[in-house]
Amino acid sequence: MTVPIILASGSAIRAQLLRNAGVEFEVVAPRVDEDAMKAALLAEDAPPRDIADALAEMKARKVADKVPDAMVIGCDQVLSLNNQLLSKPTDRVDAGKQLRALRGERHMLLSASVIYQDGKPIWRHVGQVRLRMRNASDSYLDGYVDRNWDDIRHSVGAYQLEAEGVRLFHSIEGDYFNVLGMPLLELLAFLTLRGVIDG
Repeated sequence: MTVPIILASGSAIRAQLLRNAGVEFEVVAPRVDEDAMKAALLAEDAPPRDIADALAEMKARKVADKVPDAMVIGCDQVLSLNNQLLSKPTDRVDAGKQLRALRGERHMLLSASVIYQDGKPIWRHVGQVRLRMRNASDSYLDGYVDRNWDDIRHSVGAYQLEAEGVRLFHSIEGDYFNVLGMPLLELLAFLTLRGVIDG
């Protein structure tokens, strides 16, 4: 591997996705104020897609400033429900509120990835997944939060589709990797095209 690859993310799932794909990389979690940037973008009426892209770029740029020769991958995911953003739940009560808001509704997950090298973005992609949650009972939702709180507290929308959360859904349209927070197929295609990974 001639060009070092750095994942600018503290997400264990994103790291596992790259590891499973046989990509050699380092992890450097960026120190960024996501909430402040998200609030500023929302104040400007930025659409959810642009917010995901901007947050992914901010993370990549923050790490790339220290290692300009590396390919630095920044990622972010936002959940849009009727053009309103949901964030990671603040506590169990908030998780229950989010799930009740999503119940029976369609929402969209937008997973953005930006690669920085030599001080500038060289690639970007935002993957979209449309999901419809089934009309689960209050007792099931409360039990779901109680059983899964340690895992879902880091997830927008307060669910994890790769675990019991799959039982919450009626339909899913889109790439499963985007649900997990990374447009993996497009990212691997770019790295292969650039000769950074074998292909």
